[in-house]
Amino acid sequence: MKILFLDQSGKPGGAELCLIDIAKPYQNNCLVGLFADGSFKSLLAENHIPVQVLTTQNIQVRKDSSLAQGLGSLGQLVPLIAKVVQTVRAYDLIYANTQKALVVGAIASFLSRRPLVYHLHDILSPEHFSKINRRIAVTAANRASLVIANSQASKTAFIEAGGRADISEVVYNGFDPQNYQIDELVVNQTRQQLGLEGKFVIGHFSRLAPWKGQHILIEALVQCPQEVTVILVGDALFGEQEYVQKLHQQITTLGLENQVKFLGFRSDIPQLMSACDLIAHTSTAAEPFGRVIVEAMLCGKPVVAAKAGGAVELVEHGINGFLVTPGKPQELAQVINDCLHDSENTVTIANHARITASQRFDVTNINQQIAQLLTKL
Repeated sequence: MKILFLDQSGKPGGAELCLIDIAKPYQNNCLVGLFADGSFKSLLAENHIPVQVLTTQNIQVRKDSSLAQGLGSLGQLVPLIAKVVQTVRAYDLIYANTQKALVVGAIASFLSRRPLVYHLHDILSPEHFSKINRRIAVTAANRASLVIANSQASKTAFIEAGGRADISEVVYNGFDPQNYQIDELVVNQTRQQLGLEGKFVIGHFSRLAPWKGQHILIEALVQCPQEVTVILVGDALFGEQEYVQKLHQQITTLGLENQVKFLGFRSDIPQLMSACDLIAHTSTAAEPFGRVIVEAMLCGKPVVAAKAGGAVELVEHGINGFLVTPGKPQELAQVINDCLHDSENTVTIANHARITASQRFDVTNINQQIAQLLTKL
């Protein structure tokens, strides 16, 4: 089977990292077409996955765009659609991995008579998308032969927004457990390099954005002993620098300058996670899946997650992690302090999480599920 994968991003986010794992088995019979140049292109090349940037023109549509803004982008899309139609002649199907890729892919699928698969990595809800964007996404997705949702939460939101249940299947993200087995020497070196010796380290791994809730973690930190230190791993995207400034102001106002470290974008996520004592997921809106949650589990680290969306499908409170009400720093602080003072129970929970996550989200099994679905087409 020859597949043309489409993705709108030039930077590697959760959906893009997932795409690498999906495309690897087809690396001799696929092409990843990107709508922007950037580090994601290099990452694909490093994994020996054929990649081509199909357009260098930025598509001016965002999740909160209005109808007028959407219509204004049509002129940008026409040359891109023509390029995709021409390219897909050498392939058997189009696999759209993001929403902009879906819109382009749906039109190209119709014109080229190639089946369309859409991998849904989002929760199509008012908190995340404008009404017109949800309508466009559902209309385009309903033309697909298959919609792969990354969680039951994503599938449910899609159907509630008008999506077709008969073409929708849930397949969780896959991971290679071996990538998260970090030598203890490396862990100690990492803690030393970051000046974290003798600290109880909480890691937060995501882009810096209001709905990711870094401010919730900082507010919870006030209620924790001074030995508790937070590392924020990730950078601001899509014009969210104002939020980063607010985080710095919040830290200064609360007198937490010595307890919070901004590490920016990093590629050594497993090493950094393994150097933490607890991983925090603090999204204020429902998360479609929660890649960070599974990565923490595979590193053998306890995770506390916001109780909404896909996170609820990954975490059983007190069994393989902890769940707290989104936007409630008091609850978060309580879990942090409990983990700090009851290390024996915390280690037991983290070890259980590692074992179950290694089985449940093994990339080989996940890819087999996707291959079976594609074969049916």
